[in-house]
Amino acid sequence: MAIRGDSAAVAYLVGAELSARRAQAHKTIADAAKALGCSNAKIHNMESGRNQQRPDEVETLVRFYGSSQVDIDRLCALAASADDRAAWWAPWSDVVPDWLKTFVGLEGLATHAHIYAPQVLPALVQTSGYSLAATEGDMRVRADHNDRVVALRQERQRRVTENEDPLELEVFIEEAALDRPMGPPEVMTEQYQHLLELGDLPNVSLCLLPISIGRHDAIAGRFVLLDFAEASSIAYVEMRHGAVYLQESRVVDGYAKTVEQLRDVALSATATAEAIRERINA
Repeated sequence: MAIRGDSAAVAYLVGAELSARRAQAHKTIADAAKALGCSNAKIHNMESGRNQQRPDEVETLVRFYGSSQVDIDRLCALAASADDRAAWWAPWSDVVPDWLKTFVGLEGLATHAHIYAPQVLPALVQTSGYSLAATEGDMRVRADHNDRVVALRQERQRRVTENEDPLELEVFIEEAALDRPMGPPEVMTEQYQHLLELGDLPNVSLCLLPISIGRHDAIAGRFVLLDFAEASSIAYVEMRHGAVYLQESRVVDGYAKTVEQLRDVALSATATAEAIRERINA
């Protein structure tokens, strides 16, 4: 997998796994601290991802929690993948809000991304023209940052289009998002053509949700479900000035079931492509 390095995102994933496994084992932070021979504060910092976790300490803890050897090896390998290099998105750090930095890092580590897009096409499928039109109208983005925000989105998209082990991308697009104009007609035509090109890639699934289907379980709002090779899935819900990262297995399983329901009600990839072509020819 041609993942993007980000030690902070790795620490976040490892911490989430440590916290979940401790809870599943019905152990307290004090129990974990005693097993590792450290302070309660260190366990808290390891689980929050505030500190980089050493593989040997990770092994001690997850073995104490009763994890299988396969899971121990997997989590230790994830912890060992962190290094001192700057995150891949560091050149754009000045235009990435703090609440988004974790997501951009996690996105770079993910193997699969499942996205529900109710109002605007997601960054991973936007053309630069569409992205600029969407960004220019966003009061959260300074005018002198617009071009750099667009450049970062285009760089993120390379994970989808690269030849070597690209990100597996599944996007469910509401009809409103497909029809909402961003910029002049030529920008939308270019965007539609780009969607068709992306849809032809073997690692991309674009599925339209016609308004005629009525209610479905994702209708409450946009979300992203990220899957990882060496960690549990995480759901991400973005708000106007922040985001929520959901790790609890029961909650994440709920989002996975919502993805399954969307597959059942969405148009097929072929029908979606035809709907996009109709808009180009309209």
